[in-house]
Order: sequence, then structure tokens, then C-alpha cells
Amino acid sequence: MGKEELRKGMLLSLEEIGWIKRNQTENDLQDHLFDSLLWNEAECVGVTVSSEREWDTRTIIEKAWEDGKRVCVPKSDHDTRGLDFYEITSFNQLEKGYFGIEEPVPDKTTRCEADDIDLLIVPGLIFTPSGYRIGYGGGYFDRFLSDFKKPTISLLHSNQLVESFPIEPHDVPVKFLITEEGIQKATLPN
Repeated sequence: MGKEELRKGMLLSLEEIGWIKRNQTENDLQDHLFDSLLWNEAECVGVTVSSEREWDTRTIIEKAWEDGKRVCVPKSDHDTRGLDFYEITSFNQLEKGYFGIEEPVPDKTTRCEADDIDLLIVPGLIFTPSGYRIGYGGGYFDRFLSDFKKPTISLLHSNQLVESFPIEPHDVPVKFLITEEGIQKATLPN
């Protein structure tokens, strides 16, 4: 089965999670994140602004501000298929970009260098225990992650964890996974 079929199947599966279970899962994911050393040691967090079908990151962004952390949000560069991160201090500094994704307005924000980000929360749909992920397509995060050396983490429901899928040479795994059950270091494949 190809990545596109896997994406479609997982999107359908996630839509079947009811609101009560979804809210409980989001609370668990956030609790595990906020209790982690990764979160507590980070002065600057890189994170996307979630869409309706993704796990909530607005609460994470608000908590970062409350904790005195800097928040850097990616903006897609569709010519290079890369990501540039900008520090936001308010949700008013965002605008709808491609595919309806909320992205920072460069004129209202300050650009962040990759080295500024202490913890990067990486979106995705499907994950392996070794941290490989299938995102929403385009490979933007894989390009960014290829040179990013600091901790990376993804939020997911345990249903989004699968044993394997075809790994491509450009795929870059995240280092940590948080499910409703807790945080785990990605395990290297044998």
C-alpha cells in the first residue's frame, strides 16, 4: 500500500474518534508533553498551528507563552518546498496560507533560525516506533529535519502507530513520540 492510500485510511480512522475521546487524548498528550524534561528545558519551541483534523497545538502555544518560552511557527516556501520559522507572540500574527494552514505573517513577526529552536513539535499522520512518519505530503518537514539536530517530537494517538511502511531515502525520523499512554524515545530499527 502506498503512502497516499495510508494517508487516506488514517484520516478516515481519525475522523471516527468521538469528541469526548479526542478531547481526553489531547489532554493526555499535552500533560505528557508539559511534564517532560524536553519541554521544561526548551526556551524556544517550534510548532505548527494545528488544523481541525490535527491534534490541538493552540493550547500548547498558549502554554509556551505562559511559561515564558518563545514560539516559532513555520511558513512554507512553495518554490523551494522548504520551511522558514517565525516567532509569534499572538495568534493575530497569523494568516491562512496554502491548504488553509495558518502561517506567520513575515511583516508582523521575526524570523527564527533553526538553531534558535530547542524543541520541534513535528506534525504527522502515521508513525513507526522508530520515529518515521507519513505527513500530509510535500516533504517540507523532512527537508527541514535533514539538518535539524535538536530534539524532535510528535503527538499522536496510539492508533497512528504502525509497525512499518515504506521508508524513502529522504525520510527523517523524529526522536520522540508522545501518545495518550506517555512519551517514548523512538527506537532504531534492527
